[in-house]
Amino acid sequence: MKIDKVNISIIRHLSDGRKSFKKIAEDLGITENTVRSRVNRMMEEGFLDISGRIDADKFPDHQSVLVGVKLNTAHLVDKATEFINLRGVVSVTVVTGRYDLFLTVLLKKGFGLLEFLSKEIDKVDGIQSVETFVVYKGFNHLVPYVL
Repeated sequence: MKIDKVNISIIRHLSDGRKSFKKIAEDLGITENTVRSRVNRMMEEGFLDISGRIDADKFPDHQSVLVGVKLNTAHLVDKATEFINLRGVVSVTVVTGRYDLFLTVLLKKGFGLLEFLSKEIDKVDGIQSVETFVVYKGFNHLVPYVL
């Protein structure tokens, strides 16, 4: 699928997740059916996902943590798929530099950092080291609710 200027414009309008296809169509001067079919196609092709996200800073008893992971293996993608299935993991990114993977994790009362490290991270073999970064304040750091 080719992502053209119209698709990019639709995606920008969708940053306001409550904006209707009708309003997007009016703003772009195209039909509502065009917006709907393009959004559906982008979703089917994996270019676009629409979901509710939370600001963990404002959600009672919740906290975001970033976790840098150094592995003993070069099978980064395979390991990333293992990490994404752990409780609390919002996203996994394969990166260059000091770490191999960066995880974004959502924690809550009763499932804190210690529980995540001892009960979840421990499920994955081949970890050389882990470093955590507690998010004190996020800016445009909205995450899906996965707990």
